[in-house]
Amino acid sequence: MAQVIFAGIDVSASKLDIVCIDENGNQLSPARSFPNNAEGANELINALVSLAAKSNVSRLNLGLEATSIFSIPLRDFLMDAPQLKPFSVQVYEINPSLVAGFKKAFGSRLPKTDAIDAYIIAERLRFGHLTPYSHEASVTAPLRQLTRLRLHLVDLLVEEKNRALNLLFLRFSNYKQDNPFSNAFGKASVEVLKEFTPDEIAQISVEELAEFIQSHGKNRFANSEEIASALKQAARRAYRLNSKMQQACEIALSLTLQNIEHLKRQIKSLDKVISRELKAIPQTLTTVKGLGEVSAAGIIAEIGDIKRFKNEASLAQYAGLTWTRYQSGDFDAEERRLTKSGNKYLRYYLVMAANSLRVHNEEYKAYYKTKYQEVQKHQHKRALVLTARKLVRLVFALLSKGQIYKGTVRS
Repeated sequence: MAQVIFAGIDVSASKLDIVCIDENGNQLSPARSFPNNAEGANELINALVSLAAKSNVSRLNLGLEATSIFSIPLRDFLMDAPQLKPFSVQVYEINPSLVAGFKKAFGSRLPKTDAIDAYIIAERLRFGHLTPYSHEASVTAPLRQLTRLRLHLVDLLVEEKNRALNLLFLRFSNYKQDNPFSNAFGKASVEVLKEFTPDEIAQISVEELAEFIQSHGKNRFANSEEIASALKQAARRAYRLNSKMQQACEIALSLTLQNIEHLKRQIKSLDKVISRELKAIPQTLTTVKGLGEVSAAGIIAEIGDIKRFKNEASLAQYAGLTWTRYQSGDFDAEERRLTKSGNKYLRYYLVMAANSLRVHNEEYKAYYKTKYQEVQKHQHKRALVLTARKLVRLVFALLSKGQIYKGTVRS
């Protein structure tokens, strides 16, 4: 008689395939499919309960691949299902790469079907060495949707800025090279590009142009006439396009600049929501000087339950902040590449936080400077990533112990 049921659930957008096995790997019932909706999930749970009663089992281990968004509603549904309350239930979200790697152990004899995939998930679950999904992790899951959206918007913003720079070269070839403004996408710069063509800039007086810059720069420029003179000089040196091409570039650049401003507003609005949501989660990361709320939110959202990680090294591996080593015989390569095989969102927010800490936190500023001076190539990139790796140790210590940052914290 089985003592525990291992249920592997293969999740797709439209259906759920389930296979149940016992602790010896014996399949307890034929594979079944259910619609991937609330009604289908209820039917799946009822089938599980019936099988558990038939086998006189009180322990249910339920595993599903963490497949994009499709597994999230089912995972939460299983965690809160009242029908499963009488049982000892563990729900596992399994990394698809673990399932794929485990399937290779069965050789090439297995076909690719949803039922087979569900069976492999059940077998991987039976194999063990997995951490169940916890209610602690579910607390940060909503925040994760917001912080991942933010990174998506940032990626879109970068893409639109690159597009704008290409269009800017066509419309005003010397603008970026001569760099009259420190930021080509600052408020005053954007207004100049919207309002004037290179010919108009060349013809307008320095005084008028300086006044325009000052008014749209909210009087923050002490050298508006110098900027106006640099703009006029750049305009005189710029290529002149034919009228049709000039008109097309002006329209395209204007719309792209509007996209940039819209994305900036969205990110700013989203940051306020993220900050508000973070306040509802107990955490001490924001006690670190220089670690902002958005960075902290991104880190906490991706980590979820810190108890999933046995030490800071496992957290660093999860973030992809580890380095490959090539060693053979007496040879040990000095240059090592970042693995980048972990959670890209967590890695992004750790590096984002490190970039802020190197400016605003004395301990991390000194560490960054030391690492920067150690090499001659890729100095900033290397030092920044190493600073992020150092931050992992602090994050693990603060979240594990719930303590407030008071300088160097040892894990």
